[in-house]
Amino acid sequence: MISQRASTFTESVIREMTRVAQQHGAINLAQGFPDFPMPEPMKAAACAAIHGDVNQYAITWGTPALRLAIAEKYRRWYGLDVDPDREVTVTCGATEAMAATFLALVDPGDEVVVFEPFYENYGPDAVLAGARPLFVPLLPPEGEGGTWRIDEERLAAALARRPKALVLNTPHNPTGKVFTRAEMDLIARLVVEHDVPWVFTDEIYEHIVYAGHHHPIAQWPGMAERTVTISGLSKTYSCTGWRLGHAVAPAAATTAIRKVHDFLTVGAPAPLQAAGAVGMAFDADYYNHLMAEYRARRDLLCGALAEAGFAVTPPDGAYYVLAGYRGLGHDEDDATFARWLASEIGVATVPASSFHQPGSGGHGMVRFAFCKRAETLERAVERLGALRAAV
Repeated sequence: MISQRASTFTESVIREMTRVAQQHGAINLAQGFPDFPMPEPMKAAACAAIHGDVNQYAITWGTPALRLAIAEKYRRWYGLDVDPDREVTVTCGATEAMAATFLALVDPGDEVVVFEPFYENYGPDAVLAGARPLFVPLLPPEGEGGTWRIDEERLAAALARRPKALVLNTPHNPTGKVFTRAEMDLIARLVVEHDVPWVFTDEIYEHIVYAGHHHPIAQWPGMAERTVTISGLSKTYSCTGWRLGHAVAPAAATTAIRKVHDFLTVGAPAPLQAAGAVGMAFDADYYNHLMAEYRARRDLLCGALAEAGFAVTPPDGAYYVLAGYRGLGHDEDDATFARWLASEIGVATVPASSFHQPGSGGHGMVRFAFCKRAETLERAVERLGALRAAV
């Protein structure tokens, strides 16, 4: 007999659609992992560490070298003063960092505010911690050039309940929204005004921004002492299989997060941490090239989707695009359409309803990932051309 908590959520729809892609030989634009090589210096550093017998447990909360590199990167990029010994925890991916943060700082029955749509892990994270999520819908784009927006009234009402935490994700998965400075002003003001204890901010796409700028909420007055900043190597360095993430938090919160992390996973892979420290030291040229490459991929896919008949709002950040399919003459639900697209057209996506609480949204939309080689995207574009011919 399974536990009640395990029965309240499903398996990952994203990972399920990867299996569907494999089943049908479809091009996998569902799961957000690159199909191109990660940086050579990091691979060389990992190999050197393995051959140098750096193969035993590291310090549970991360090697000193990687924690120092993380702290230095936050200072260099954002002007944040982070203590590598007391405020950084290295985890098995940003996913574990978020789960450990929930378990360390949220009690059963606590309310946690989550913007909707949301990355699918946040709901189960709340359930596993015994928390009650309060969903605040983002307002969808209106007209050409529109962007997703905060519903200020609903956010203010949710934070007025003084929840235990607000979960923030910028750049945002799945919408590609990059929260503006004015929106961060609003969030910080409301959090401080209502004395919300914590903001858990997922910034895994911090270096993949096409419009505007990434603004860490910890930069705002009164926010560093109540913010847990979560990020990792997977997206920026194209190494999703390495599972290296981190949480940066005030010392007392870090102590709690480290305890939970210790009993969840003991520690992240030691030789890969050596390579992570190398990546963290890359200069601005690396990140500028990364953004330029992803911008070209975004433009290629968004243009092809629009030409095929999808309704598309190009994302301002991250590497996903939500696309409406009603204009193609399909009125089935998004899960059925996503499976049909994989089996009959040969392109795998994620039904957008998986980023919403059940029955609340995402209907008529699917999410495409464009973190793929140009050749992969061009093959997908060719297959999507069959949709255009059928309309």
